[in-house]
Amino acid sequence: MRFAILVTASLLLTGPALAQDKATIEKLNAAFVAAFNKGDFAAVGSMYTEDAYLLPPGSAMAKGRSNVQAFWTKAGEAIGDVKLTTVDVKPLGGDAAREIGTFALTTKGAQPQNLTGKYVVVWQKVGSDWKLATDIWNSDK
Repeated sequence: MRFAILVTASLLLTGPALAQDKATIEKLNAAFVAAFNKGDFAAVGSMYTEDAYLLPPGSAMAKGRSNVQAFWTKAGEAIGDVKLTTVDVKPLGGDAAREIGTFALTTKGAQPQNLTGKYVVVWQKVGSDWKLATDIWNSDK
């Protein structure tokens, strides 16, 4: 009986963390990249929490889903071909996770440039969905 209780408790405690694994985060990032690269910034914005923080380099902080969506809509005019690579995912309790990764993108314009960098994201569980709560990045150059 004691063994059954321990197994049940173990499953209950580790269950929420399973949604915070690298494969799950990579699927979420694939959806972000697909939406961004096709210019669906409403879909990009919907991936953030209502009270999300976006901390872009060299720009003012954006707070709230609508401001985050506006930022990405404007950014989409200047950049494209975004790629994200998840390096590490660490669960932060049952309803949050920290992701570290790298990005690559190409600027638009007469002389496109390839840029690379790194990012840190805090994912938060909202209902049954995982949303971006905090997003910060910088370039390698």
